[in-house]
Amino acid sequence: MEIVVRLDVMLATRKMKSKDLAEAVGITVQNMSLLKSGKVKGVRFETLAKICEVLECQPGDLLEAVNV
Repeated sequence: MEIVVRLDVMLATRKMKSKDLAEAVGITVQNMSLLKSGKVKGVRFETLAKICEVLECQPGDLLEAVNV
């Protein structure tokens, strides 16, 4: 099983740029890009909570478990 990050879908739905979300959450644009691409090994719950707050969504809207 693999965890797939669907942050790009949520950003498109909310018509928001990664740069704006990174600023609102308090992380760098580079880290937001890594998170968006799924190239991170982990994310702090605090960061995930802030992203969900800004995007008005639930963690399950951003992360999906898929069978490989």
